[in-house]
Amino acid sequence: MTSLWRTSGWVLLGAALILALSLGVRHGFGLFLAPMSTDFGWGREVFAFAIALQNLIWGLAQPFAGALADRLGAARVVIVGGILYALGLVLMGMADSLWSLSLSAGLLIGIGLSGTSFSVILGVVGRAVAPQQRSLAMGIASAAGSLGQFVMLPGTLGLIQWLGWSAALLVLGLLVALIVPLVSMLRDRPLPRLDGEQTLGQALREACSHSGFWLLALGFFVCGFQVVFIGVHLPAYLVDQHLPASTGTTVLALVGLFNIVGTYTAGWLGGRLSKPRLLTSLYLLRAVVIGLFLLAPVTTFSAYLFGIAMGLLWLSTVPLTNGTVATVFGVRNLSMLGGIVFLLHQLGAFLGGWMGGVVYDRTGSYDVVWQISILLSVLAAALNWPVRERPVARLQEAAA
Repeated sequence: MTSLWRTSGWVLLGAALILALSLGVRHGFGLFLAPMSTDFGWGREVFAFAIALQNLIWGLAQPFAGALADRLGAARVVIVGGILYALGLVLMGMADSLWSLSLSAGLLIGIGLSGTSFSVILGVVGRAVAPQQRSLAMGIASAAGSLGQFVMLPGTLGLIQWLGWSAALLVLGLLVALIVPLVSMLRDRPLPRLDGEQTLGQALREACSHSGFWLLALGFFVCGFQVVFIGVHLPAYLVDQHLPASTGTTVLALVGLFNIVGTYTAGWLGGRLSKPRLLTSLYLLRAVVIGLFLLAPVTTFSAYLFGIAMGLLWLSTVPLTNGTVATVFGVRNLSMLGGIVFLLHQLGAFLGGWMGGVVYDRTGSYDVVWQISILLSVLAAALNWPVRERPVARLQEAAA
């Protein structure tokens, strides 16, 4: 038992470090919107489109990256993802047009993230720990991504101010390259295939015929819309409200800090209460928090309160959503099925990131997108309510 814990603990530490690097850097992209747009005379839509494309590519690649991780083990997938992510950051530092920015920040980083983020890494964690500890372990790993956000955001701003945005991206590329040696900690191997076990096609058909799977995925679409819109556009929004540029960085750092508490707590609660009902509560709370932020005068204090409140709700959806998929369908194809759910998340992320830029350039305001975010929160709450956290008949028969 001690040996098993040491192995599981080592895997969890490696997963946490990889997510901290991958997501910590990714959450700082909004800080590059203003300096790059100013230097090249772009409207906000140009940068917003590249980041929206990144999220779309990330989502489209995620089911394939997850399927490869389930079949071949995660190590190879994470290594390739880390290399592409680092290369994308270096080329983003050299970008000077919509096309070069879309290739680097959009295509390469998008594919890189598919191999180094939640679906693949949480699949490793799900296979490494006992079922009764799975939700908590996923919460801990997800919280590490938030710790990376808290640490990396001030660091990224400091690099931009010290070296300029281009050199800052080169340094971030070197940091992301550290993911490659960290892969040795994962110790993930594909589960042995047993006679009569589900094929990939059977697993897909089972999930796609399950209403709860699609309700989870559609709810996750809303999560993607909100976190990318806020992550990319909130710093610029606060500057528009005549607050210092550092305020937006601090707010996003607070999101990362308090999300450590939020994701850990969500993972812990998910092992004790209904995860779909917790998701319903989280989305309703997001609607309340965003609504209060818009109604109150925008000050440094109110912005900080918004960052704290959103941080508690930020990625708390991840361990609950992935944990529900694992409970209902098992862990054999968890990375792939989690990747399909995450694809919907990233479609929402594409729409939220891009729409923010388009609406602002057309109207000079983000008001419409904020209002859409509130309505989508209510919709996501309604979608998650009827989901039932029961294993499919195949798993019930196997356990009998």
